[in-house]
Amino acid sequence: QVQLVESGGGLVQAGGSLRLSCAASGRFFSLGTMGWYRQAPGSQRELVATITSGGTTNYADSVKGQFSISRDNAKNTVSLQMNSLKPEDTAVYYCNANYLSSSFRNLGVWGQGTLVTVSS
Repeated sequence: QVQLVESGGGLVQAGGSLRLSCAASGRFFSLGTMGWYRQAPGSQRELVATITSGGTTNYADSVKGQFSISRDNAKNTVSLQMNSLKPEDTAVYYCNANYLSSSFRNLGVWGQGTLVTVSS
């Protein structure tokens, strides 16, 4: 079983930056695509960015050029650098990972979420 632990959320003023990190731990054969999603109050959870094990990235149109996702395969971590933050970026940010379990099942897991609040 894999656990994801996120860190780095908090309160920031508009125009500021934050960096979110997510570390995967537990028993698994390999990690696949990892990503970040967010859920604002009263809204559905939405994709922010994903990155494959080979480093191919995908971004929501709303964050292209503003956010940058990266991963360290040796440390089983994924990070999200968020720049030029806007009040509309306020949300709970969730880390997600697909992985191949030790019994070779394709599974997915979510982190507990970290709150990002951008004040105007």
